[in-house]
Amino acid sequence: MTEKEKKEKEKKEGIDFGMGLGGIFDGIGGLIESISKMAEEGASKVGEIKGLGDKVKGVYGFTIRTLAGGECKVEPFGNIKKTPEGPVVEEEREPLTDVFDEKSEILVIAEIPGVHEEGIAVDLKGDILEISAAGKNRTYYKEILLPAKVKPETLSHSYKNGVLEIRIKK
Repeated sequence: MTEKEKKEKEKKEGIDFGMGLGGIFDGIGGLIESISKMAEEGASKVGEIKGLGDKVKGVYGFTIRTLAGGECKVEPFGNIKKTPEGPVVEEEREPLTDVFDEKSEILVIAEIPGVHEEGIAVDLKGDILEISAAGKNRTYYKEILLPAKVKPETLSHSYKNGVLEIRIKK
């Protein structure tokens, strides 16, 4: 494969944000559009983010769900946040979470690898669930607006293999 062919392949498979984090959020919009189109067509694509440098430890991801009625919901996770001044890499990561509104309870599942159970704090303030966790090399924080009224005294949680499961009765 020639050098020119390699560069063309990288353009097709990777996302090159060039001058650092500044273009990451501009590129994500196009990426989401491409992913939505691929999902409709049943295709998949893998690439990598380039141009961040070796010293930046940024984690950014998102989940795309199709809700009832065909509406798409995009939920980000990671430690790269968009601010009015531009993107910022924070030490605190936002965990990937799923919220399930079941018949008699709310189930929240959060992925928080790299921490021990004693480093996890779960707090309920009205209809907002707050998750924070700290480990040797990672910290996580997320506030979740619950979809229904819950009974705070019924909150229970378990943690196994990096997955936090929280249950709260309605």
